[in-house]
Amino acid sequence: FPERWFDLILVLRANTNILFDRLTERGYNDKKRSENMEAEIMQVVLDEARESYDVDIVQELPSNTKEDMEANVERCRAWAEQWVEDN
Repeated sequence: FPERWFDLILVLRANTNILFDRLTERGYNDKKRSENMEAEIMQVVLDEARESYDVDIVQELPSNTKEDMEANVERCRAWAEQWVEDN
């Protein structure tokens, strides 16, 4: 996608043992779970985001716990509010 479409890129990251459990609970088959685990270990999504967009707009956020997720929602809300004020 063209960079001009985005002001912010969020990449959610999870510890691999937590991610494995999540994927198992969601019923992912072994192949799909393995692909996701490999992508997280090799930080594929983060690297692709950094290669495709200005590194200043790429933000890496932890998503290991409920508290992390709640903090991420709050960050998104704050960024959105600031974006509305600035634009």
